[in-house]
Amino acid sequence: MAPIDLNGYDLAELKGLLFDIEQEIKRRARDERDRARERIHALAADAGIPLDALVKTAAPRYRNPADNGQTWTGRGRQPRWIAEALASGRSLDDFKI
Repeated sequence: MAPIDLNGYDLAELKGLLFDIEQEIKRRARDERDRARERIHALAADAGIPLDALVKTAAPRYRNPADNGQTWTGRGRQPRWIAEALASGRSLDDFKI
């Protein structure tokens, strides 16, 4: 790809371009993810395997005492209620199920 000369753009125009580029990147990433999901579903269906048999789900290990509907498996990003509790000095053990 040839380099783009951005010297003719003022700051507001450059920020507008940056916003447009970020939106396009997000759209394309979403489209790629959706196409991959469709391929996975098709492969599972062709094999006669229910998709949920291929995806391992973890049981929740922690529960928010203030809202029993909020749980966390201990995997991935910490929910806000866990992060805030840990920041205030509480322990993960306080939330074990």
